[in-house]
Amino acid sequence: MELKSTTNDTWKYFAAGSFAGFLLLFCLASQTHPYTSLLAAQNAVVQFASLGESSAASSVTKPLETFDFTNDKEILNVTFEQGETKSTNENEKKCNMFEGRWIYMAEEDPSYDSIKCPFIEEKMSCRKNGRPDFDYEKWRWEARDCDLPLFNGTDMLERLRNKRVILAGDSLNRNMWESLACLLYSSIPSSTVEVEAQNPVYKVLKAKDYNCTVEFYWSPFLVEFEEKHVNGHKILVLDKLSPNSLQWRGADVMVFNSGHWWLHGGKMRSWDMFEYEGKLMEEMQIELAYERAMTTWETWMNENVDPNKTTVFFRSLSAVHQNSADWCYNVTKPIIDESYNTPPQKSDLLVETIKRLIDGMSTLQVKYLNISKLSQYRRDAHPSVYRSSQWKELIKKFEDNLGGYADCSHWCLPGLPDTWNRLFYVSLFFDIL
Repeated sequence: MELKSTTNDTWKYFAAGSFAGFLLLFCLASQTHPYTSLLAAQNAVVQFASLGESSAASSVTKPLETFDFTNDKEILNVTFEQGETKSTNENEKKCNMFEGRWIYMAEEDPSYDSIKCPFIEEKMSCRKNGRPDFDYEKWRWEARDCDLPLFNGTDMLERLRNKRVILAGDSLNRNMWESLACLLYSSIPSSTVEVEAQNPVYKVLKAKDYNCTVEFYWSPFLVEFEEKHVNGHKILVLDKLSPNSLQWRGADVMVFNSGHWWLHGGKMRSWDMFEYEGKLMEEMQIELAYERAMTTWETWMNENVDPNKTTVFFRSLSAVHQNSADWCYNVTKPIIDESYNTPPQKSDLLVETIKRLIDGMSTLQVKYLNISKLSQYRRDAHPSVYRSSQWKELIKKFEDNLGGYADCSHWCLPGLPDTWNRLFYVSLFFDIL
């Protein structure tokens, strides 16, 4: 009896001591991580999750990743370096990085010098052309539900080592390419870069130390546009892809856009006639013509792109601030009202069409880089009259038609397209979309 009693007492003392030790450790942990609670009732949120490509084993320093600690149904995790194994939960939610607001960063300088970057064409070189205000360079996009990594040029090149990136589309995708080329060019010694940027139809940056190329192909419709058809007319062939699609093949990353040229009317319209299934026609609803052309693009993509090798993006339409209500002329501040919405536009039909096609693609996943809304706020970031170094003379010349002269569709560089490329970088290498 005495032995049994002694044994029970021993177990009681052991249990009490263990409990006291646990409380002590818990208190110490709470002081070290005051925002960490095992009793929180929120869902787990992954702030950043690397895709873990083979190139991630580089010497580039990568940011820490964290989980919020949540309810007792979640798996407890701690802060860890990228690349380490981590447990996840099906309830984890990804943020929508295209929803958010613009934050003014007074002390922030552009990521590159527009005067020194050799890629920027005249109409995007606002500072060089004499634009007197530079605040449009100091706004940073803040996503609503998560913190986004800043663009890191050397990290991007390391991850793209031995890879080929192409951007194909209209002058807005060329605007994006020029931004990306400047961001990468400014991240490495200029002696290690080869530049071919004089031709507006084809441009390329070659980062020799990384064996990486970033190319641009001019193809505003993504389908064939015959400017010198045998009948003397300009023909938009809806069921035949652009001839330079032969050069798209084999790329590791593809970024497409098409939309703005479809919306040009009157004297600005590029084509005289459509061709579809061997028949020529003068009139066709734009949304139908666009759907037929994008279906041609979709078919080609499914037949020519290896989903195990290539990551594909389609960039949405960026905002045009040409109407009197939101004209870009002399505007130096973005629209701050987060509830701001533009009235229905003709471009909405094109957006619905391409999103439906992308969502319906089964063999190839295409990521939709939805920069439309965040661009809509930035009517301050267009070249406007500073599209030319001769803007003072041109203002006088077009005094009665400044609305037709001011460029409210392209974007100054440095400027808004740098944010597009930041989101492109995040979408490509971080599991946030």
